[in-house]
This record gives sequence, C-alpha cells and structure tokens, in this order.
Amino acid sequence: MATNVPIQLNPSPGFCLKSATVQPATLKIPPAARPGPNSLEPQATSIQIPKGLKIFVNVAWDKSVPPPPEGNEQAIQRAMCAEDDLDHFNPDAWFVPVVVSDARQDTDKAGKPSLVFDCIFHSSIRSRSVRDAVFKTFIQELALQRIEAQTSLILSRQISSPNIASKGKLHPRTVLIPASFFSSSGPAPPKKPLIEEVVPAGVISTSGGKTDAPAKGILKPTAASSVTRPTVPPSPGVTSRPTWNWTKAEQGALEITIAVPLLTRALVAQTTLELEERRFILTLPNKQSLDVNFGVSDAEIVVLSHQAPETQFSASESQGPGHAALMLKRERPLDVDNATAEWRVAEGVLVVTA
Repeated sequence: MATNVPIQLNPSPGFCLKSATVQPATLKIPPAARPGPNSLEPQATSIQIPKGLKIFVNVAWDKSVPPPPEGNEQAIQRAMCAEDDLDHFNPDAWFVPVVVSDARQDTDKAGKPSLVFDCIFHSSIRSRSVRDAVFKTFIQELALQRIEAQTSLILSRQISSPNIASKGKLHPRTVLIPASFFSSSGPAPPKKPLIEEVVPAGVISTSGGKTDAPAKGILKPTAASSVTRPTVPPSPGVTSRPTWNWTKAEQGALEITIAVPLLTRALVAQTTLELEERRFILTLPNKQSLDVNFGVSDAEIVVLSHQAPETQFSASESQGPGHAALMLKRERPLDVDNATAEWRVAEGVLVVTA
C-alpha cells in the first residue's frame, strides 16, 4: 500500500496568469476559500460558475515540491511538445510535478467575482521559465491543464499576464505527497491513474489567523480532462483529405500551406476558409474538411489527433500526433485582420499567411 509523506509548503510567488471559463460549470468551494460569515461552515458548497468568469492562476515555487525526474533535453522537448503517449504509462517520460490548490473566491480590479488557483512547482523550474519563453508557455499550459483535470472547469487559452507576482497572498500549507517521489532514485511517475490526488494533511492556520484551503497535487499530464469538441463531418462521397503544415516566413509571418488533392479551379470556387486567431477551417465539397484548432489544451490537441485524424491531419504527423498544431500553438495568434490566402492550383495548395 502506497504511503504519503506530509510536506510543509511556504511558496514564493512566480508570476500570475489571467484566463476565463469558456462554459458554465458547477464547482465545490471549501469553507476556508469562501469569504464572508459563511466561511466557518464545515461543508464545501457547490457554486455555479458562469461562462466568462475570470480565473487567476498563481504560478509559485517551493523547494519542497518534488522536482522533475532526471531527463535529457530530448525527453524534455518531447514532454513540452506532448509527444509522449498520454494513453499508456511510459516509464521514460519526463514530467513536472505540481501541487494545485482548491479554488478560492476573490474579485478582480473592478470588483467583479473571480476565482484564484495556486499552482506550485519545484523551485528548480523557475530558472528555465525565466530564460526559456517556450518552456514558460509549457508551464503555463500545464498549470491550466491541471486545474481542468482537478475541476469541472474548461479554461480559455486566450490568457494574459497581470502586472502582479500573485493574486492575493500565498500562505503556507501542508500537503501529503506519495513517498515514492522522495526515493533515492528520484521521483517516479505513478503507475496509473496518471492523475493522483494528494490528500491534504488538514487545514492549517496562517500567521494572520486565516485558514488555507487544502491543496492537491497533480503528478503527470493526462488526457482525462480533455473535452471532445465537435468536428466538421466529412462530406458524402469523400475520396481524399487535405494535409497541412506551417513555417515561419520573413518578418515573423506565419505561413500555413494546405495541400488539397485533385485541386481544380472549379473546386476553388466551392471552397470556404474560416480563419480565427487560434483556428482555421477549410471546407471542401465532396472531400474531407480540415478543422485545426490549436487554441485548446495540449492534451486536447493530441486526443483530437487520435480521435479525429481527418480534422487534424498534417504532413508532419510522423513526428507525433498533433505535432504541427502543438508547435503552431507555441507561436503568436494568427493575424486575422491582415491575413492573405493564395490558391496555387498548379501546385495543388492553398497558402495562408497571417
């Protein structure tokens, strides 16, 4: 039977993210996380979360959180690109432990309701997050994924960074962490489930007389929290499907090249392209439509690439399911207002520059 070790955390702030819910949900709020006279109630209360509610995420550091296992740069890059198979346990996979708090209620600058989560990583993560922008994006995405996995919330990937180190004060707390994470060989990923709750050692008092909500830990990325999104159904009599890839062109422009089999001028006249900041949809008559949404979580991109390859297929899938979409996600949003699209019928491609 697995044993847990109580760990005292006193996190230091790193940076703060601001997101929002993309759909309504129901969420349990523990007593200590609710302001007002009802905060002494012994039972958690379920509250209704509206679409568009602001979510603040405090990314924080603490040396007592288990560090990631030893891993070479190749393994780290695979994890950052979500190329490791999320459906099967991989003992060689590199991962980042993170302690995720329960939600606590707060207000934004305008006095409107909001929720706050603390995501606490080992202090060694900080230095690479400061010097490596792509790694920082990975940590941000991991924090959002872990919150989604722990709650019923689905969070927007249109995030911003308030000019604050943390939303509210970070208080000490005690958590229980599996003893296997402190073995002499270093932390090892759990056998399954890939998401494991770290049971709180109890609500503890802070120096200010307040209490903190219990904290939970998420040990390894998983696709369990992914939400299956609607995809564009194939047209009747489908005979082929387009493929796509992208490159970074001159002056930082993003160039998406979509190869359309058997492309003709007549087909061009019947084709529509919808372009959003983090998504593009190409609809063709009697062919498989292409719907690429890289504004969702990394796990969702990988899962959708497994579940509906006809809507996410790219010419570089040999590098891993969803690889092109994951790499494009690491770039800036598409410049929709200044985008151009050029049909090259002789080459059988549509080139979108945005």
